[in-house]
Amino acid sequence: MKYYKGKLSNQEIAEISEEIKKGKIFVFPTETVYGIGTNAYNEESCKKIYEIKKRPNWKPLIVLISDIEMLKNLTEEINDIEKKLIEAFWPGPLTIIFQKNKNISISKYVSAGLDTIGVRMTDGEMIQKIIKKANVPIVAPSANLSGKTDGTKIQEIMDEIGNDIDGIIDIGDIYDSNPSTLVQVMDNQIKVLREGKISKEQLSEIAEVMI
Repeated sequence: MKYYKGKLSNQEIAEISEEIKKGKIFVFPTETVYGIGTNAYNEESCKKIYEIKKRPNWKPLIVLISDIEMLKNLTEEINDIEKKLIEAFWPGPLTIIFQKNKNISISKYVSAGLDTIGVRMTDGEMIQKIIKKANVPIVAPSANLSGKTDGTKIQEIMDEIGNDIDGIIDIGDIYDSNPSTLVQVMDNQIKVLREGKISKEQLSEIAEVMI
């Protein structure tokens, strides 16, 4: 396993990006908790994420992107409310469930067989640079065994899944462990599936619709 500590050099970012693009599985910090991720287009690697986490196969994986072009490749037409949410909260801790682009070759494991896909443009500086350099979206569920506490403490992560991953970026324990807020726009309404760092009030104020 490759181990990286603290702030990464440009060379290390390039190295990790290439590894992830090839389908290697890394643990890395996001703007919420530590994630465990890989290339969202790599079928076998996405399947392995489920196996490592012991995650039920009906639970989709959230996808991290670095720019709007990646979003356009993953999704169908973006509606007006989704555009408002993107303009207000991206990059940042808001995950939006979109209609999946029927023509993309993304792993079936990402959406767990659904016709939707959860996407977040991360503002985690380190992982954003890695995604941009790799030029592929990255799946990023929390780095923990399914049902356990979200991945915030390095030693716990190492104890639970350290033997099954290809690399880890260690920035120390994370203490602000609020997850991303998870929403879906349905019938011109915002449905909050999980309230996290962004509140219902903030969402309602920006979108100007009832939640």
